[in-house]
Amino acid sequence: MTTTVDPIARALLDHPLLIVDGALATELEARGCDLNDSLWSARVLAENPELIRQVHLDYFRAGADIAITSSYQATIEGYMSRGMSEAEALELITRSVTLAVKARDDFWREAGHEGRPKPLVAASVGPYGAYLADGSEYRGHYDIDEAGLVDFHRARMATLAAAGADVLACETLPSLIEAKALVTVLREFLGMSAWITFTAHDGEHISEGTPIAECARWLNDQPQVAALGVNCTALEHIPSLLEQMSGATDKPLIVYPNSGETYDATSKTWQGACDAAHGPGFGEQAAQWYARGARLIGGCCRTTPEDVRAISAFRAGL
Repeated sequence: MTTTVDPIARALLDHPLLIVDGALATELEARGCDLNDSLWSARVLAENPELIRQVHLDYFRAGADIAITSSYQATIEGYMSRGMSEAEALELITRSVTLAVKARDDFWREAGHEGRPKPLVAASVGPYGAYLADGSEYRGHYDIDEAGLVDFHRARMATLAAAGADVLACETLPSLIEAKALVTVLREFLGMSAWITFTAHDGEHISEGTPIAECARWLNDQPQVAALGVNCTALEHIPSLLEQMSGATDKPLIVYPNSGETYDATSKTWQGACDAAHGPGFGEQAAQWYARGARLIGGCCRTTPEDVRAISAFRAGL
């Protein structure tokens, strides 16, 4: 019988908090990439892979222990709709992992990381809604059933698992049904573990309406799920969501919220004020999340290496 490898649990034995990196796509935009495209950051995998490696490296240098790959919106179907072959699509999906691994290994050869865990590479498995590119990862209620979601995710997850990722990051999920589909596929890769993170619009429910405590209870019984939590969610909801989850699971809790702005899928723009107060402000919020049970903390859309540096400064005081 194959035993599931859980690098997150192993790292948490020696470190009180693991730091997840910050936004990739919006950081690429800040460095000049035009991502107004249905492929989003997956487009840069084909056009400028070196820039992706550099962003990963900058996050490691800022203090990140885990890099999330650029495969969130990289799907076979999405690439083939642009005229690529299936083989070309799979090569780009594999590239997302090799770029992060290369950045990790380059960083680990540098001096000055004593006392830190060797960073992990988490292969992003974005939701079906990311492929649709219509914002439905924040709504759920897809026009596809659980079996269809299993079929959609299988080939990409197999490719990412074989590419050398340490763990899979099944992220930005709007529904428990999609989480169940992903766990079904995960069972086909014995020895591989994953985290599951949802989007939420309030402090108690994931995007399609299921109480997050119910999600946590179901995932608690899944041995290949290494951590669970929320991402790409407004900062104001994180404390309550952590409290809801902590009473329903004994797995590590992970949070990596947005900066505070809201994405408008119609105009493809960010609206509202950034209430993360970037840098020190994000570190102060991380301290509150840690006190409520979060053991993996990072940032999602519109967060930066400075925010990761602030979380690292908080951890230094633990």
